[in-house]
Amino acid sequence: MQVLVIGAGVIGLAVGRSLSIRGHEVIVAEKSDGVGTGVSSRNSEVVHAGMYYPTGSGRALHCTRGRRALYAYCDSHHVPHRRVGKLIVATDDVEAAKIVAIFAQGTANGVEGMALLDAASARRLEPNLRCSAAVLSAETGIIDAHALMLALLGDIEDHGGSLALRTPVEHVSRAGGRWVVHFGGAAPDSIAVDAVVNCAGLDAQAVAGVTQLYPGTRIPPLVLAKGNYFHCAGPRAFSRLVYPAPVDGGLGVHVTLDLDGRVRFGPDVEWVETLDYQVAPQRADSFYAAIRRYWPGLPDGALAPDYAGIRPKISGRGQPAADFVIDGPGEHDIPGLMHLFGIESPGLTACLSIAEHVADQLEI
Repeated sequence: MQVLVIGAGVIGLAVGRSLSIRGHEVIVAEKSDGVGTGVSSRNSEVVHAGMYYPTGSGRALHCTRGRRALYAYCDSHHVPHRRVGKLIVATDDVEAAKIVAIFAQGTANGVEGMALLDAASARRLEPNLRCSAAVLSAETGIIDAHALMLALLGDIEDHGGSLALRTPVEHVSRAGGRWVVHFGGAAPDSIAVDAVVNCAGLDAQAVAGVTQLYPGTRIPPLVLAKGNYFHCAGPRAFSRLVYPAPVDGGLGVHVTLDLDGRVRFGPDVEWVETLDYQVAPQRADSFYAAIRRYWPGLPDGALAPDYAGIRPKISGRGQPAADFVIDGPGEHDIPGLMHLFGIESPGLTACLSIAEHVADQLEI
């Protein structure tokens, strides 16, 4: 089977890998001039354990299953990563009830390595922390997302697949029992394939909108939620990730660490209408207020703008977080066509599990 995967972020590359390993002829088409230039390169690079998501949801299933597969993949492919662990902390009674519920949800989801801690136990792990209670997640980690994507691409190429950069998709039509994909760019062209998998992230709705036979009523809204990050100067105050109780649209302004030990805070949630990756310095005021709830010792002037990402959400302000949408032939009865919508966090963690699910569905 010849398959075109649209989008060379972590999801598209994982899907391409899974299909190529199974013996299919795979091309990954990417509109930009490199892999992972969108959502996949503008996140916390956290490997999530899986305790936030409703039991039985795609996010819960693919996060827990994907995490286990991802750690094994990183070990076998020498992708830099570290199980640093994290604390989800409460600073008042309302937040305490939230993290108890998170602990219960994680238990129901089969997440390993969790413990509910009192304040003294949490401070023994992280002396700079202020909290009334915490959930410890030993399985949470950090990863070099770009190294992961290069490893996935290497697997695709090792199994005969290829990557086409600067190849924006303009139209997808059906002819003679195959899909004809029309490309723009400097050298416009078209290709006929047996199957198309839309992993275009922020462009997924646009690609679906130019796909012949696919009903527009199946395309969910695209809601843009910007996440800003600030980096922190001075000595590192924490050895683990530290997350507050979740907020509307995200998991709260948390402590993230990279593999070099650099400390960042974020992301927040800024609902936007257009793609804008500039971090406004004045947003630091809200960051100081949020961080000092669990780290009162954050010095004045320690935060500086770093980078921002845009979450491709399909639910908006005040709405429950929507599940991943993986819309394949089993749902819409159109052969050889899959669209993936709303693959935000924990998409990085879930990528290998999502990829196996996509490959399974295409082979039915």
